[in-house]
Amino acid sequence: MGDPKPRNFSSPDEVRTFDNGKMDILNLEMGTIGHAVFQPGWRWSKDVKPIAGTEWCEAPHFQYQLSGRLHVKMENGTELEIGPGEVVYLASGHDAWVVGDEPVEAVDWNGALNYAKK
Repeated sequence: MGDPKPRNFSSPDEVRTFDNGKMDILNLEMGTIGHAVFQPGWRWSKDVKPIAGTEWCEAPHFQYQLSGRLHVKMENGTELEIGPGEVVYLASGHDAWVVGDEPVEAVDWNGALNYAKK
């Protein structure tokens, strides 16, 4: 392992854009981390599903939500809402959408590797 090197999302290694959102990607020695911004009106099944080509989001997410409200529906029917300051693990097989008029901003330590990758 090399010396510590701070990284900043203002200079991402990659930016993945899709309708109503984007994911800034940092590729670190220990893995890939993403900073997601979803605008009001964003919904995975509408805006990212055409890129992923799957019925449900298959990327598992371990994320910290910075702002906005995100509603999640799991493939098994479980539903939850995530808000600012909350940490959540979402297993594969879910849909999600922005609730209200505030963008959702989240840092994802697990699902960014292939998320919305064209």
